[in-house]
Amino acid sequence: MTRLNRVVTYVILISFSILVIVPLLLLLGAAFSPVQSGRIDLGDLNYSNFVNVWREAEFGKHLLISLRLCTLVVAITLIITTLAAYAIAILNVPGSKWIFTIILAGLMIPLESILVPLYFTMRAMPFGGGATTLLIAHVGLNVSFGVFWMRATFLAIPKSLIESASIDGASPFKTFRMIVLPLTKPALITLGLLTFLWTWNDYFLAVILITDPDQLPVTLAIGEFATKYSNKYNLMSAAAVLVALPVVTLYIFFQRKFIQGVLTGALKG
Repeated sequence: MTRLNRVVTYVILISFSILVIVPLLLLLGAAFSPVQSGRIDLGDLNYSNFVNVWREAEFGKHLLISLRLCTLVVAITLIITTLAAYAIAILNVPGSKWIFTIILAGLMIPLESILVPLYFTMRAMPFGGGATTLLIAHVGLNVSFGVFWMRATFLAIPKSLIESASIDGASPFKTFRMIVLPLTKPALITLGLLTFLWTWNDYFLAVILITDPDQLPVTLAIGEFATKYSNKYNLMSAAAVLVALPVVTLYIFFQRKFIQGVLTGALKG
């Protein structure tokens, strides 16, 4: 890389970093502002905005609902997709090509085209209108991508390892647990983080399927909060920080595995 190319690269990267960092700093400053307009005053930081949001909007309850929902969606999705992908990619079960084709078709169907039947199907359930409805919908929608992602990961595992385990007398499940899963840990973490992020940030499905006001996820709760406190920008900013905090925390802890999983998936693709 020439010096000019290096300079241009750094200028582009720094410019994009500024575009991302500056709005975040403004949001944090407004969240700590004692003024309703959100005017930033570093000499008078107000931590009570977060306390007021937590109490007035019952954000604690809605955060727990979203955390519980996302955790269950991630856990169920990982279990289903890893087992299905293992059966298709490693065990090569009869009809695996057709099964994978049908699963892959789920990635090509727009959500809007199935929204009406999904709505009436979920409403007909005994738990219709609650968080369980959203749980089932998200798991179903994430399975296609999860199987596609994990299948590509499993196909990259050397077949000699699987054959050696089989020769040593390891059962298919033991091979899956002792060999396949440890080798694909970065891909599993990446899939888990992506699933958590998509579920956490979802607003469209939640506003359609959730009718119980006591089971609103945090995205709907912040929407109602913004309507109620539209003239209090400092409180709205504090609410936005609270909503973003779990996702940012997860990414900070797993960023290396996440980047490794994404790069590995890109190379395999």
